[in-house]
Amino acid sequence: MQDTRTLALTFEVSGLPPVKTEALSIFAAGHRQATRVRALLQAACEAAQRTGWTPLSGPIEVDLTLRCPPGHRTSDASTLLGGVCAVLQDKKRVANIGLAHLGVLVDVAVYGDDKQIRRLSYAEEPAEEFSYQVRVAAVPEAV
Repeated sequence: MQDTRTLALTFEVSGLPPVKTEALSIFAAGHRQATRVRALLQAACEAAQRTGWTPLSGPIEVDLTLRCPPGHRTSDASTLLGGVCAVLQDKKRVANIGLAHLGVLVDVAVYGDDKQIRRLSYAEEPAEEFSYQVRVAAVPEAV
């Protein structure tokens, strides 16, 4: 029987992505990235509900496209990718910090763990306002 679930999820988010730049979890209540974390979780939740997405458990690739005014990027690619990937994985493994402040968004997971990532890509496009597109897709298992 063929697996008919969606194997790629693409969605847009207004504003800037969360960045991962310090040891303090970006999920901690009151973290300075909280607004960005919630915006990403909300967009991922809406896209998952619209497509019937279920979190991937095998190898994945993550693509991030940042749209920003020329010369106005606020962070480097690695901190942007790190923040997006941290938010999209299953958050149960960071539950020791307390995630109740996220409400139902705590359950939003596009994949299980960053260890699944086999490919990352980052691109920038010029735009008048900050926004970004995220794409997470299954990749074939290596033989």
